[in-house]
Formats: sequence, structure tokens, C-alpha cells
Amino acid sequence: MNIMVVDAQGGGLGRAIIDKLKKSELKINILAVGTNSAATMSMLKSVPDDAATGENAIIYNAQFADYIIGGLGIISANSMHGEISPAIAAAISSSNAVKLLIPTNKCNIFLVGVKENSLGEKIDEAVLKIHQGLTGKP
Repeated sequence: MNIMVVDAQGGGLGRAIIDKLKKSELKINILAVGTNSAATMSMLKSVPDDAATGENAIIYNAQFADYIIGGLGIISANSMHGEISPAIAAAISSSNAVKLLIPTNKCNIFLVGVKENSLGEKIDEAVLKIHQGLTGKP
């Protein structure tokens, strides 16, 4: 199972996601893809199976992912101070992968009706969705 973790700016969210995925002990391949080298370098500290950087890496790898995880802004063109290009947003949105998007307040996108909980709890929920998808257990 191929899990693609996408992050921009400093990569802190992606790093936290990878940490949780590694602790889950699921049989998965984790690819960390940053929009910039700082984001990728941060995610590398969590020791993903593979890593890449840049727009083309995101566009190319989105077609092979079973799951794509990142902040909600990864599907919004020009979000994260322009680091998410329209091409990146389109590639992720168009991918057949299951998208697990973590709402944050950094992209001026708010999901009405979503309960307020900590970032850690949101990441836990995303990892649980992967676990349920791979094991078929609720």
C-alpha cells in the first residue's frame, strides 16, 4: 500500500503524519513529498521509505498513491503562500487515491460542521482511516 504524504512550507505537519504512520505498524510504503526542500528535509527526520521534492514529484507520484495525506490546502490552487500550484492541486484532486485532508487554519479554508480538535487528534483519525481501509475493520 503506497501512502503519499504531501507538505509545504516547513514540513511539520507531514513529519507528524509520518511519525504516526510509522507507529501504526501497518505494512505500507510511505513517500514524503515536499513542495520545497525544507518541507522534505523536515519529513525525512521521520524516516519515510522514500522522499522527493517539487511540483513534478507530486504530480508524478499522485498517480501511483493508494492514499494521499496532507493539509486541506493541498487541493487548493495557490494555497500555502503559492506553494501549491494549480497543477499540484489538480493532480492530487484527480488522483484515484483516497485523499485524507487535515483541516488547518493556514489556507483560509474552513470546513463548517467539522468538530474542533487538536492537530494530533486529526492525524490519529487519518491514520485510523488508513488502518480501517487496509484491514476492513471499523
